[in-house]
This record gives sequence, C-alpha cells and structure tokens, in this order.
Amino acid sequence: MQFLCKEYQDGNPRVRGLVTDTRIHLVPSLNPDGYELAHEAGSELGNWALGHWTEEGFDLFENFPDLASALWAAEERRLVPHQFPNHHIPIPEHYLSEDAAVAVETRAVMAWMDKNPFVLGANLQGGEKLVSFPFDTARPSPPTPAAAPRPLDYEDERPELQETPDHAVFRWLAISYASAHLTMAETFRGGCHTQDVTDAMGIVQGAKWHPRAGSMNDFSYLHTNCLELSIYLGCDKFPHESELQQEWENNKESLLTFMEQIHRGIKGVVTDQQGEPIANATIVVGGINHNVRTASGGDYWRILNPGEYRVSARAEGYNPSVKTCHVLYDIGATQCNFVLSRSNWKRIREIMAMNGNRPIRRVVPGRPMTPRERLRLRMRL
Repeated sequence: MQFLCKEYQDGNPRVRGLVTDTRIHLVPSLNPDGYELAHEAGSELGNWALGHWTEEGFDLFENFPDLASALWAAEERRLVPHQFPNHHIPIPEHYLSEDAAVAVETRAVMAWMDKNPFVLGANLQGGEKLVSFPFDTARPSPPTPAAAPRPLDYEDERPELQETPDHAVFRWLAISYASAHLTMAETFRGGCHTQDVTDAMGIVQGAKWHPRAGSMNDFSYLHTNCLELSIYLGCDKFPHESELQQEWENNKESLLTFMEQIHRGIKGVVTDQQGEPIANATIVVGGINHNVRTASGGDYWRILNPGEYRVSARAEGYNPSVKTCHVLYDIGATQCNFVLSRSNWKRIREIMAMNGNRPIRRVVPGRPMTPRERLRLRMRL
C-alpha cells in the first residue's frame, strides 16, 4: 500500500498506469483473530499452525462451499450445462442458513465477491514458497467394480487430479508470479520443509500438493468471474521485522507483474441495439468450458492466453452474437464489444404477459367487438 501511494505521487509511470487503469482492492488480513495470536507468540514461539484458525475454530481456507464436487456430480449425470451451469454456480441453501458452520469472515468475503465483479485475485500466505492454483479439490476416483482385481499398489481413496477449463491460463498467471520472484523459481534448493513439489517451476496445482475441499480459490472460480490463486510468499510463517525488507524485495516485482496480468485477454461491453447495457449476459469462449457474465454496466473482462478465439455473447431474450477475437502477447486486453438484437421469443413472452399469460382469443369474423375487446386487441398489437 505504501509503495503504490508513494510511487504514484513520485510519478512512477508503471505504478501510475497500474493505479489509473486498474481497480485494486487490498485486504490486510483475512483472519485478524489468527494474526493476533501469531503476533503475540512471535516468530520464535510460533509454528506453522499457529494463527491458522479463527477464534471460533474455523479454517477459512476450507470453509467455503464445495462447488467443485457439485459440478462433477452434475457432469456425471449429464446435466451440464443445460440444467446445471458450468459457471456462477449458486451457493447451496443449507450453507446460507444462520445455523450453518460458516465463519463470519467467510460470509463477509462471499458477500464482498458478489458485490464486486472481480477478475483476478490472490490470497497471500506464508510457510511455503510457491504459487498454488485450482482446482484445490481432488475429484474422487470412480468406484472399482467388485469383480475387478485390485493392483498390488492400490491405494484406498486415491483421488485423481481434475484440471480446470482454464488450466493453461492459471499456469500462465502462476508462472508470471513465480518467475518474477527473486528466489521462488530456484527449486534446486528444495522446498521449505520437504522436497520440491513444483516440478522445478515454483508452481503447483492445489489438488496435487495439498488437496482440500471448500477452498476460496475453487469457490471464486466456480461462483464468480474471478481467477483466484494462493501465493505462498516465503518459508517463514511469521518473519522477524528485520527480515521484512528482504521479503518485500523478493516479492515486489512479482506483485506488480501479477496485477498487470489483469490486462491480458479480452474485454468489452454488451449492449442492445439502442445502446443500453445488458447485465448478466453470458460470454462464451470456444474451446473453454467455463463462461463469464457481464457486470451491471454490461461490461466484462476475460483473461486469456495469446491466440485466436471464437467468442459469443448470449442473453435471455436476445439473439446471440459471435465474433473472432485475437489476443496478443503484449499487455493490453483486446476490445471485443457485442450488440445483441431482441429475439421474437422475448416479444412473444411480453405479449403473453400483457394478456395474463392466457391464450389470445381469436376474433370471430362478422361479430362486432365490444369496446373492451377492441381496447385489448389494440394493446396487444
């Protein structure tokens, strides 16, 4: 926060461009209860788990709705996408009840995500030095037939990795941070506590490293437009004050580079033929089975790797529009606007609603209409 403000006032062109063209939200602490405990114990007496839970005993990193399992169950029943969406999956009703085991912080963050149309996010943690991306949830292996023999190295409850439709984009975002970090990509030194789990890249899919259901990353991806990653800044969970300057230098360039990735891909506005914005229109990118929605002003953003994409915009009551959008290697999202025309089905529904959703009476030739019938016919026409 201090760096962005100071460099902006000093005229740093990179920071000025970032602050001017990007809406940046910063949350100092997602778990103030845990931070207070860790601060009191300090670096010497603390451990990896100290401060991980809230005062009520909630692990915030596993307290969000498990929407991934719901999506996979719907896929197995072949309900996606006609009966079950592949994006903006609603929160289960039982999760929203007052007596649900949900932390106050979790509810606040979910409401915050619903209020703001975030596109890119990162939760910063410590105790490791890598970047983790979704899915964090491991997909259960299909049941083994009773008659099928089990191999000798069979492991019970062995999960399988399920990549997100945006796996390539997530890898790009993770690498953009890890490669700009001063030491994160130096995996020849090994991991912080064990061997390197990142395949010498400094990045790892969450389900491969530490599988868990109900993470904020998976929830953000399946419930909102936001691509969320977990960034582990360094091996020390609670470093000394004297070490903070070096930790800042290690991560400064990575933080700037990561935020700049928001301007990679496509962006635009979806309007009707009168120029009015269309909210909640669906943006479909060919080849990527995960859609996004427009915000209240009809605007949208979609992070994509360089390439050529067939993109369509769809909205209820409108005819879809399709165009080809090119994403370049340079930073700067490609403008892809859509103008949708109203469909006949929307007009038919409007006429039916005016008639109370009842069939329109047929006019019998030769029989004079009453004044009320003449007025109704005029309104319908």
